[in-house]
Amino acid sequence: MRLFLTSALMIGLATPVSAFDSLEELGEALFFDVNLSKNRTQSCATCHDPENGFVDPRETDVGRAVSLGDDGESLGDRTAPTATYAKFTPDFEQMDKRAWRGGMFWDGRAAGLAGQAGGPPLNPIEMGMPDEASVVARLAEDPDYVAAFKALFGDAVWDNDEAAYDAMTQAIAAFESTDLFSPFDSKYDRFLRGEVELSDDEELGRVLFFSEQFTNCNLCHQVRVSPIAQDETFTNYEYHNIGVPVNGAVRAANGVEGPDLGLLANPDVDSADAGGRYKVPTLRNVAVTGPYMHNGVFEDLRTVMLFYNKYNTLDKARQINPETDKPWAMPEIPQNLAVTELTHGPALDDKRIDALVAFMKTLTDARYEHLLEE
Repeated sequence: MRLFLTSALMIGLATPVSAFDSLEELGEALFFDVNLSKNRTQSCATCHDPENGFVDPRETDVGRAVSLGDDGESLGDRTAPTATYAKFTPDFEQMDKRAWRGGMFWDGRAAGLAGQAGGPPLNPIEMGMPDEASVVARLAEDPDYVAAFKALFGDAVWDNDEAAYDAMTQAIAAFESTDLFSPFDSKYDRFLRGEVELSDDEELGRVLFFSEQFTNCNLCHQVRVSPIAQDETFTNYEYHNIGVPVNGAVRAANGVEGPDLGLLANPDVDSADAGGRYKVPTLRNVAVTGPYMHNGVFEDLRTVMLFYNKYNTLDKARQINPETDKPWAMPEIPQNLAVTELTHGPALDDKRIDALVAFMKTLTDARYEHLLEE
């Protein structure tokens, strides 16, 4: 599948002379290569499907909440986040005693796109390869890879498994850094450029979203100072515990016991204050990349809005999860809740909740807008 080469024509790039004429083109081939998994059934694109917002569209015994591994049996415990706009994620850092930002994965444990790309091939419940040497051996089976690695990294790259594995991750990261992953061409972007108008509901949602008086959305989902910044990624990349409950269906299926510690699972973090925190995800393509939260516990985007709204209302009807018809379940980790952020702003009525959902739909890249109807 020559996705980048086809898209290159659409985004105005020159047509490459050869298959691996650049690091990005090599990375594209690697991104789609199922031979980099133990049973040769799974690639990066399996869980980050470019036709589905770079998330996993496969149905499993627990729906699409988590991904199925290369062995055809293992189920993960966290959902695969979209790879769109991931290149803008800053390096992981602890800003103060109780604040962290950046890094890849839900807990920030990997450094940059290359660090993230190196994780799944070696994860026993994902692509399942036993070690870097085994992955490099698979790479060496392909003469095109051998030639491309030498051309791009030097002949010595094959003398050391670690160097060759690192080269692979760099190539994948280069592909993920192309405009294909972050085109900034959603209806919202076109609105900022004066090319389209928003509907009344979308405009109300936009105003509410950026207003700290009426919502708490932009406390975590705005990184630029200006509310009309044309490169807004709709996340500040910080970590918060918003009280997400356990996904009982996932746990019953994958057999995982004990709480998911969130940021505290990051080996570089040892503060109890980090427990239950997860990185704020981008809202780019959010309307087409459900289910939602780090464990896929909510199916619908409107449910997510109602979940947030429960912190700001005493209305008994608002304390019911519409997907279960039961009261909202307790947080998996009740400590370290982001009380200040969660309780900021008044309760929202249906009109405003629907307007916010309408606005978030405008953050869908043009190539995925057909998924909004599906």
